[in-house]
Amino acid sequence: MPRLRLALNQIDSTVGDLAGNAEAVVRWTRHAAGRGAHLVAFPEMALTGYPVEDLALRSSFVEASRARLRELAARLAAEGFGDLPVVVGYLDRSERAQPRYGQPAGAPQNAAAVLHGGEVVLAFAKHHLPNYGVFDEFRYFVPGDTLPVLRVHGVDVALAICEDLWQDGGRVPAARSAGAGLLLSVNASPYERDKDDTRLELVRRRAREAGCVTAYLAMTGGQDELVFDGDSIVVDASGEVIARAPQFAEGCVVLDLDLPAASAEPARGTVDDGLRIDRVVLSEEPLPAGPPELTGGRADRLDDDEEVYSALVVGLRAYVAKNGFRSVLIGLSGGIDSALVAAVACDALGAANVYGVSMPSRYSSEHSRTDAAELARRTGLNFRTVSIEPMFDAYMAALDLSGPAEENLQARLRGTLLMALSNQEGHLVLAPGNKSELAVGYSTLYGDSVGAFGPIKDVYKTGVFRLARWRNRVAAERGGTPPIPENSLTKPPSAELRPGQVDADALPDYDVLDRVLELYVDRDQGMDAIVAAGFDEELVARTLRMVDAAEYKRRQYPPGTKISAKGFGKDRRLPVTNRWSETAATRPV
Repeated sequence: MPRLRLALNQIDSTVGDLAGNAEAVVRWTRHAAGRGAHLVAFPEMALTGYPVEDLALRSSFVEASRARLRELAARLAAEGFGDLPVVVGYLDRSERAQPRYGQPAGAPQNAAAVLHGGEVVLAFAKHHLPNYGVFDEFRYFVPGDTLPVLRVHGVDVALAICEDLWQDGGRVPAARSAGAGLLLSVNASPYERDKDDTRLELVRRRAREAGCVTAYLAMTGGQDELVFDGDSIVVDASGEVIARAPQFAEGCVVLDLDLPAASAEPARGTVDDGLRIDRVVLSEEPLPAGPPELTGGRADRLDDDEEVYSALVVGLRAYVAKNGFRSVLIGLSGGIDSALVAAVACDALGAANVYGVSMPSRYSSEHSRTDAAELARRTGLNFRTVSIEPMFDAYMAALDLSGPAEENLQARLRGTLLMALSNQEGHLVLAPGNKSELAVGYSTLYGDSVGAFGPIKDVYKTGVFRLARWRNRVAAERGGTPPIPENSLTKPPSAELRPGQVDADALPDYDVLDRVLELYVDRDQGMDAIVAAGFDEELVARTLRMVDAAEYKRRQYPPGTKISAKGFGKDRRLPVTNRWSETAATRPV
């Protein structure tokens, strides 16, 4: 069987940075060439970054992507890599699609191309367009209608893009019909908890359906709320794993594959789902097989808590760096939420670039002040204390507030103070709210919701505690200092906006609350189904009313790293003005 050395470049692209992304392609191609690769691949839309969202509807950006692709092909040839085929994802447009109502203007396409000999020798667009969760690809793209097949050293390589593997039909069975020896899919599949297991089973199943070795190349890094976890996979035709890349890390997986020789009379014309075979032959002469020198390896898998924590670190690091900031500012209350956010920030950016400020009021307990200072000591972050008492007294003298207005004033004064420091010193403010609080509206608009990014926005309160304990345990196991004070882990959660206040005064126990929220928010279960799952009817009704009433607050919360299948953002789109209620008397019985 012929030998093919495949290089899968798991890289982090930045949306809109065509020059920087092209430079990364050249740099990693140089690395792959140095390792003797015969075929080099980069992720979905690696040249433009992903997702480009409404940039796809700007003809100027589409044309800039197409021009940069041609320049990249010439650059690779000029650098001495003209004989090495390179697969790169980019933004293209259809030359054949006729303008019609309901089709995105300009017929943009989520595409990939093969660069060889200084030219674009093969281009193709994603066939299956996802339109669920965070994906709006029907809004942005028109589908491709070909099965691209590249013949390299006597091996036929069928090419696909991300959703082409996730949906039945299309390019996977077409690859079998075309007699491909390798199915190569380039992807930008966002991270979700437990998705790595789902992805592995998907790739195994598709390899068996395609009847050939299947390589799944993934993107890594972060873009706004999305994190890409890498985890590129290569499996044989029976679904057995040949190689697997690390999670949340850039790198190049290079491996030798012994693949079946291409047929002397290859399939032509139209195959499954009406896909037209678009075949390009670069080299007919096969390379002789032998003992594999490079096997790609199998990276160790992260456990569940380390995986989620890593996603939070990567998401925050990418957001800060890609938006031109160098440092972050956090209000440190001594509580568990701000403590976990501070730990994530120190791991993402280095403690020297993390600034914490304690903002006590007359209701702040002594242990909250000392816990904030202890966190700073343990992590080494920059720390100061600024009392809000003088500002609070001035407002109270002018307005004579009481009840929730008095409580929320304290949170809003802290938000104003943080933004003033941000403006003065150039730090990016981090909002410490968790998913439980956001779900039920247990946060103050323009107060603790102030910030440009919410690192734990998609983490339920029980998950916050679990991740904090995991981070402390790992630090201790590695001989380091656990970053989060024990008192922050053990004391009852409290906003400390009135004497003796604790979260349990207003909310159900978080263990129960989070399980109800997961059913309602993440799984779209109605009240009857949640009660049938064993939860108290009155508790469920109260929780659902709080969630529904807080939609307007969530719309004004900053973006934050998505780790679940349904975060608050593009995943979950409910109207703010909404008279439907799961708890109303008119609900069907």
